[in-house]
Amino acid sequence: MSTTPVSDVAFTPAVKDQQSRLGSRAQYKRMEQGQGWPDSVTEDLRAFIGTVQSFYLGTASRDGQPYIQHRGGPPGFLHVLDERTLGFADFAGNRQYITAGNLSENSRAFLFLMDYSHQVRIKIWGTARIIEGDHNLLAKLRPADGQYRIERLILFTISAWDRNCRQHIPQYWTASSVEAVVRPLHERILQLEKQIEDLRLSGA
Repeated sequence: MSTTPVSDVAFTPAVKDQQSRLGSRAQYKRMEQGQGWPDSVTEDLRAFIGTVQSFYLGTASRDGQPYIQHRGGPPGFLHVLDERTLGFADFAGNRQYITAGNLSENSRAFLFLMDYSHQVRIKIWGTARIIEGDHNLLAKLRPADGQYRIERLILFTISAWDRNCRQHIPQYWTASSVEAVVRPLHERILQLEKQIEDLRLSGA
C-alpha cells in the first residue's frame, strides 16, 4: 500500500520547498499525516456537485502549455457516476477544440468548482478522457432541457480534491436566484397597491 500522501498530486517537491521557505510546510505536513485530502466523492461533495451550474476545466498540452475552459449548464449537468468518476456532456462552443486537443495527448486535468453565493470553492485533480459514440452514457449525461447541442462526453477520474477557505471570494448571486427571491416581493407589492387603490375608490 502506497504511503505517498494524496495531496502530493499538487504538493510536488518544488511546492514543498516553497512551503518550507515561506513557513507553511509544518501545517501541511500535519495535514498529510492526519486525515489528508480525500480521493473519492463524499456525500458533501456529491450534494455540492448536484447544484453546480458552472465550473472551469484545466488541461495542458504535451509540452505543458496550460489552458482553462469554462463549462456551464443547468444545475446538476456535472454528474457523479461513481465514487471516483465525474462526467458531463460537452456542449458545442467556439470550435477551437483546445481542450480536446490537449486531452488527446495529455490526460491530466483539473476542475475548479466555484459557488459564489455561498463562497465555496472546490479544487479537483485527476485525469480526463473524451468519450464518443456511447449512446447509453449520452442518455445519462444529456440535460433534460434539449436546447444544448452535445459534441462529446468527458469523463473525469478523481485523484484528489480539496475545499478552499472562503477568504477573498466575492459574493455573487445568479439572476435566477435573485429572481426567485424578488418575485414574491413584487407580487406582494402589487397586492398591496391593489388594496390601497380599492380603499381609495371605496372612500374608506
